[in-house]
Amino acid sequence: MNFQYTEEQQLLADSVRRYVEKEYDFETRRKRIAAGEGSNPQVWAAFAEMGLLALPLPAEHGGFGGTAVDLIGVMEAFGEALVIEPYVPTVVLGARLVALAGSDAQKNEILPAVAEGRMKLAFAYSETDARYERAQVAVKATKQGDGWVLSGKKVAVLGAPLADKIIVSARTAGGTSGEAGISLFIVDRAQAGMSLASARTFDDARAADIELREVQVPGAALLGTAGAAFEVIDDVLDFASAVECAQALGAMTYANTATLEYLKTRKQFGVPIGSFQVLQHRMVDMTISAEQSRSMVYLACTSVNGEKPAAERRRVVSAARVRVADACRHVSQEAVQLHGGMGMTEELKVSHTFRLLTLLARRFGDADYHLQRFIKAA
Repeated sequence: MNFQYTEEQQLLADSVRRYVEKEYDFETRRKRIAAGEGSNPQVWAAFAEMGLLALPLPAEHGGFGGTAVDLIGVMEAFGEALVIEPYVPTVVLGARLVALAGSDAQKNEILPAVAEGRMKLAFAYSETDARYERAQVAVKATKQGDGWVLSGKKVAVLGAPLADKIIVSARTAGGTSGEAGISLFIVDRAQAGMSLASARTFDDARAADIELREVQVPGAALLGTAGAAFEVIDDVLDFASAVECAQALGAMTYANTATLEYLKTRKQFGVPIGSFQVLQHRMVDMTISAEQSRSMVYLACTSVNGEKPAAERRRVVSAARVRVADACRHVSQEAVQLHGGMGMTEELKVSHTFRLLTLLARRFGDADYHLQRFIKAA
């Protein structure tokens, strides 16, 4: 496999990295979080100007038709800088759902607005009793005239407090489990009957639990075919899983770089602690974990662009998630331990990187879940 970026991919990755180094440094990020910002309008506008919001969207709807591989450099830079903007919920999840399942009218309304930075999205799919099972959907959608009525609760909806529209998975047929009978609906965040309990996630991004109390939506809110949304949901969550592996890779790269620099400068007994062989071995192991993850990131991102059978896609993505989750745990914990007590302080970026890596190892399914999924798909 070729691990080299194309010239265009390298230029984009470099431009994103330069931007976040200049405008999204750690102290600026801390101030925005302390001020309660989940997304900065200037940053989001800059993302739109650089073409990041349009990158994976279809060319016929204002995008550039990019693939998951094109997103690797972007997500790596986001991981290094600990970007909290709702890029994944809006572009990777919400917009991809619309691109894959939406009608022409839905695509024409939503995708150009996302690409231009005028609309943010969120995807409400997780529920209290579902754990990571994507076919476990208890929220109900009942047909009423030409429209639908939604009732139930979604939890930990990433980006929901910042979204203009939220795509909700709901059961239109069958019981609470099973792939058949799941549908998708586009709901305005301010829709009557829908309430959000907002919270800050472990990595300082924004999420919300959503309660739907007989929320009435028109027939045009249905995204795709009623009762046949599971394959689209599975595809989109695998796509997000793959590109978030690249985000984890960027965070691990920063953790390794910061730790190595600390070992070179921190002294004990009059010498840098990096001269101690046991710490050198631990640093080498951290580097190996990150590089093994890099291989799996490329493999996963080449498998989620609709060119491979669903079973093979699931197998590759779950294999990557198991490898990356293990590396996230290893690198994040070692980085904190090798920094000593400083590694747990709010003032040190490595502690925030630890939080992000801990979260990324579990979002869209932890290692145990993906190991079982890998076995089933084999």
